[in-house]
Amino acid sequence: MSVADGRSPLSGAGGWPSVGLSGGGSILVGLSGGVDSAVAAWTLGQQGYRVRAAFVKSWEEDDRDGHCAAAADVAEAEAVSRVLAIELERVNLCAEYWDQVFEPFLAACRAGLTPNPDVLCNREIKFRAFLDYALGRGAERIATGHYARVAQDGGRHRLLRGRDPEKDQSYFLYALDQRALARVLFPIGGLTKAEVRRIAADIGLPNHARKGSTGICFIGERPFASFLSRFLAPRPGEIRTPSGDVLGTHQGLALYTLGQRKGLGIGGRAGARQEPWFVLAKDLDRNILVVDQGHDHPALWSEGLLVTAAHWVAGHGPVHPLECRCKVRYRQPDQACRVTPSPGGRLRVDFARPQWAVTPGQSVVFYAGEECLGGGVIAQVLQTQPATGDAVAQRH
Repeated sequence: MSVADGRSPLSGAGGWPSVGLSGGGSILVGLSGGVDSAVAAWTLGQQGYRVRAAFVKSWEEDDRDGHCAAAADVAEAEAVSRVLAIELERVNLCAEYWDQVFEPFLAACRAGLTPNPDVLCNREIKFRAFLDYALGRGAERIATGHYARVAQDGGRHRLLRGRDPEKDQSYFLYALDQRALARVLFPIGGLTKAEVRRIAADIGLPNHARKGSTGICFIGERPFASFLSRFLAPRPGEIRTPSGDVLGTHQGLALYTLGQRKGLGIGGRAGARQEPWFVLAKDLDRNILVVDQGHDHPALWSEGLLVTAAHWVAGHGPVHPLECRCKVRYRQPDQACRVTPSPGGRLRVDFARPQWAVTPGQSVVFYAGEECLGGGVIAQVLQTQPATGDAVAQRH
């Protein structure tokens, strides 16, 4: 089934009316302290909604490594709420985050995967636990500062890309269900980042020039390896080439990902080519990190992948085979692909062109034009050439 024309393979509709962008109703806005959620709150007030705000705390900071952003975020959220003259409440979802996001994240790391906790955080915390809290407090809907859009089509809610292609966050939202989409608003989804900052400056928001946040949701911009070492016991092992030459020692396979170049600690080698080293594979059974030189090493290219835990935004899957486009990492340009069922309840994704450093544990997300159809977790990579003939292939 082709979706090259941008029409939905789940409904046949090619265009959708916007959802919930006219006034009325009580809205609880997740106010993070950043400029995006601040402008989202202001926009809803301009549209006639009764706006309240909440600062959601999901991680207990201990500032062990000098990184403690929560206090600054709360201060910014309070300053914004004063300028906008809206009520700000604090919501503690740390326990829910630990159980539903962080523990699964650690389990995936122990299994040698490279998980994406932001997807789980959106599904379990922001658009489930926080939504439940808001509805229990009398709000009719919640809103956030995500760059995405929701539209309605015959009783179904569609997840659409944000208008700013550089900021579109639909990749991280593919696991949302119909219940969530029916109750969420993304007020800035039709704006660019530049427009958001201009609005913030014009209305005098104190955080209009604040730098955008980066990094994994709960880790932020702190060093990943030192943070993770608090929760996972170190398990050093050998760094080897595909031919078996030992180059050094790694600090634990969980700290590395396919295609990684920096932080390997290898440096120049006598007799080696003057090219950087890249992670090709993780041999879990023997605790070996496999590396070789060259960005375009054949072992880093994949013809396809197998998907587990597939989720379709519409609540049901499309008719297979599905020809659509996909992303195997955030900000990657869309890639043409073919999706078919695979044994064991999985999906098989075959790329029109080989893809670089496809990584188990990350998400593959499917698109039809502007619509995000859904996605799933990458369970296995179908490589054009394994890292080795038998001993150092990925085992997940």
